Amino acid sequence: MPTSVERDSNLRRLQRFLAGYALNLELIAKVIFALLPVKTGPVLSLDRTNWKFGDVNINILMLGVTYKGVAFPLLFTMLDKRGNSNWKERARLIDRFIRLFGAVCIDSLVADREFVGKQWVECLNNRRIRYCLRIKQNFWLRNPKSSEDVRAWHLFHGLRLGQERVYDKLFLLKGEYVYIAGAMLKNSDGVPELQILICYNRPEDAVATYRQRRQIETCFRAMKSSGFNIEDTHLRDIDRIARLTAMVCMALVWAYLVGEHKDMNVKAVRILKHGKRAKSLVKYGLEEIANVFLRPLYKPKFDVFKFLSCRTFVRLNVFE
Repeated sequence: MPTSVERDSNLRRLQRFLAGYALNLELIAKVIFALLPVKTGPVLSLDRTNWKFGDVNINILMLGVTYKGVAFPLLFTMLDKRGNSNWKERARLIDRFIRLFGAVCIDSLVADREFVGKQWVECLNNRRIRYCLRIKQNFWLRNPKSSEDVRAWHLFHGLRLGQERVYDKLFLLKGEYVYIAGAMLKNSDGVPELQILICYNRPEDAVATYRQRRQIETCFRAMKSSGFNIEDTHLRDIDRIARLTAMVCMALVWAYLVGEHKDMNVKAVRILKHGKRAKSLVKYGLEEIANVFLRPLYKPKFDVFKFLSCRTFVRLNVFE
């Protein structure tokens, strides 16, 4: 943005961009995927974030690729309603990924209890996509050999904190064949909680794989209160919000890659007593980018713009 003009002029320029520019969302997804350090065997995390501005409900269904504690936001759908997505909306998102990047590269899909249902599980089974989905404890499961019905929690009765239990036989969930695994783990509030998972295959890896689901929540925090404050937008038009979301996704990935490089090669982020970083790598990288843009006398240790080049990013990781 030109610094010699009035601030309002730059603001109107941004408004015109969000209002009328034909931004190709799938091209943005291809760029983000190209920037991924690892492109084979990704764990996809599916989740939804929403907020309200006035009487407008902003509801985004997001598919991200997990990577070192954060999910890179890749594809999303703006839902024209307040609540949960349906299986067709999720299927269209998965099919977009397969069309753009292929199904072979997918290691698995992880999602919370909100994303379970007969048609959705059937959709994933038919596409032969490995998944680890959490289910509610009171779901009925059927043993196909004995035709006996049992509540899901009963299969994991007696588990203690930190223990896992895996069944190497198939069960029927609402008519669909699934594997079952579960563990007694602490939730985000530190309270022990039984987590029951259904899987397409490899149930012995389900608990470890499912742990990566929370990385998309880290992504949402970075997009919202812990970085880009996307909730502060006063946009009401869904198409304009979609363009803004795509640009924030791109900026988030850029900031993370810059922050990761600075943490590894320039100055590591301070580690607090409880073992966590004093600030996220997204915020660390965002501060570096802001310094380059806003402080004319600032002398960076490396070129932050190189991380928007897929070819350069590969070179940096290989040789540094």
